[in-house]
Parts: sequence; structure tokens; C-alpha cells
Amino acid sequence: MTDQLLISIDNGVGRIRLNRPRAIHALTTEMCAAMIDTLLAWRRDDRVVAVMLDHAVSPDGDPKLSRGFCAGGDIATLASSAKGDCVEAERFFHTEYRLNHLLFVYEKPVIAFIDGIVMGGGVGISDPARYRIATERTIYAMPETGIGLFPDVGGGWFLPRMPGRTGTWLATTGARINGADCLAIGIATHYIASDKLDAVKARIIADPDGLSEILDEMSDTPPPSNWDAQRADIDRLFASDRYEDILAALRADASEWARAQLAILSTKSPQTIKVALRQMAEGAAFADFADNMRNEYRIGCHVIRRPDFIEGVRAVIIDKDNAPRWNPATPEEVTDDLIDSLFAPLPPEKEWTPLPELRG
Repeated sequence: MTDQLLISIDNGVGRIRLNRPRAIHALTTEMCAAMIDTLLAWRRDDRVVAVMLDHAVSPDGDPKLSRGFCAGGDIATLASSAKGDCVEAERFFHTEYRLNHLLFVYEKPVIAFIDGIVMGGGVGISDPARYRIATERTIYAMPETGIGLFPDVGGGWFLPRMPGRTGTWLATTGARINGADCLAIGIATHYIASDKLDAVKARIIADPDGLSEILDEMSDTPPPSNWDAQRADIDRLFASDRYEDILAALRADASEWARAQLAILSTKSPQTIKVALRQMAEGAAFADFADNMRNEYRIGCHVIRRPDFIEGVRAVIIDKDNAPRWNPATPEEVTDDLIDSLFAPLPPEKEWTPLPELRG
């Protein structure tokens, strides 16, 4: 078992604590595989009545190393694999998406404490949980368009099911929202002050059958939501599934907020934004979460072979010059044929499938 997770059973509560503080608990293939093994074992273990997901604090107490639930996936490893044969990157996606699906269909209640940074892969393991606890420190985002990837880990399912055009705005701009926004949107089920979390977890462990009542009782009233104040503009200006139409709507609007969105979008991969828009349109029509994950795996296998992914990681994560040279460089150059190719089925032996243990 990996030391990147801390796993225990406390009085009927199965605890999985992410334990990579120096990487803000970014997920690795090893972590995803170990979480799958643990969750499968706990499905049939009568000692476990609920599962708690959170992150471990840094052993040295450094608050900078304890500032998030999960920052995403191990992007550096993915980019390194994408420069070669892509085998390790595909293995990561396949395993991670099986974990996302397992959490989505998991029979026992799962409580995810999204305290601090929760992005990308962290979203993928918390959005499917039955209970999702935000705090005043929560920073939630799907920032993949900034590195030439796409909002995966179930984004094609969850984003189009958010109110109005919120999912489109989050997916294309990579906007960061706070805990109050998460509660208002429905991403979080509860909002609790971070200094109460230890007490909440202790009460759940003492009385796991009463966890729903405990969360309701310990919840706090959040401050006003910034998202709620901006929602009318989001719904109006991000109304289209066509990127060129969104840009035209923003350019025609005289507000400072619209200009800010245009400036943000100008830094993102045009290819990735068009992928995200089609991904959400298709995801909204799926009736089975597994179909969505199969679709995302196809996209992932294709997108990592495009130049924007390696270039985005170089510009944002490695060199940090924040000056990516996208290819294609403009929305108009991203053709329908290119987007079609990124959604193409894989050979049957390479298609994503749910865990065999979940069949039947």
C-alpha cells in the first residue's frame, strides 16, 4: 500500500486521507489504484458504514503544505509521458476515471471535505461524493483549458448539470470560485467553518449513523455568493455552445466583467475550449455516468497527443512564463474536422470500461 494515502477504519468510518502535502495532494496512478482497492474492500465490509475523504496536514505543520484538499493530477508525469509513448498517461487516466466512476456508484455514503484548493482530479473524487463540505478556505476550479487539456474526471457530466450556463463559464475560463459559491451552485452540500472541521469529523466517527444530522447541525451560513451576483451575466454571455458566439457576445457587452472574461479566455487553448463545449453538450445528453467517462477517456487519449498539452504544461507549470504558443492559435483555425478527430472512438481493446467488480 502506498504512503501517499493514510487509510484507517475508525468506529465504522473508513478514512482515506490524501498524503502528498508537497504536491497539494495531487493524484498519482498509485494513489488512484490504492483508493480503488480500499473502496472495493469496504463495499463488502460490514464494519464500514461510511467513507470520509480529506487531506492530511503536513508533518512539519507548515500551513503552505496543508492548504488544499487536492490540486489535481500529477501533471508533470502526464506531460513527460505525452512526450513519449503516452502509455503512462493513458494508464493514469484509465485508473483515475475508474475511481471517479466507482465513487459515483458507491453504495455507502461518502463525505468529502473540500477544504482549501480543490481542482481537477480533486474535483473528480469529491463531486461524486454524497456529502461535500466546503469552507471559507475552499478554492474550486477546473483550470484545464489553461494547459491544453480539458475538464475531465467527470466534468462532462457535472458541469452541464450546474445551474444555467455556470458549467460553461467554469469550463472555458477556469474561473476560481469560493466555498460560498460552491454551496450556492450545489457543488457543496454543506458549508462549515474550517476551525470546526476537526470537531465535525470527531462527531461523525463517534456516531457514523447520524452523519447527515451532524452535518446539518454543524453547518454555517456562508457569506453572499459572488457567483450568484454574476449569474445573469454568465447565463446571458456564455449562452452558446459555439466559442465564436461566446466571444462575440462578450465583445458586444460594455461591462468591465465581460472585458475581464475576454482577457482570461485569450490565455486559454482555443482547441481545448472547443473540446470542452462539445464535451459538455454530449455529456448533458448521457443517461449513464459510465458513458461520459468512456467519452472523456477517448478525448484524453487524443488530446495528450496534440501539441497544446505539452505546450500548456511548459508555459504554466514548468517554465511559468504564462505565454503558451497554442496550435492552432485562434478559434477560427480550430476546424470541425479537428474536433471530430478528438472525439473519435478508440480501438475496442483500448476503450475505457468500468471496474469488472461493478458489472452485473
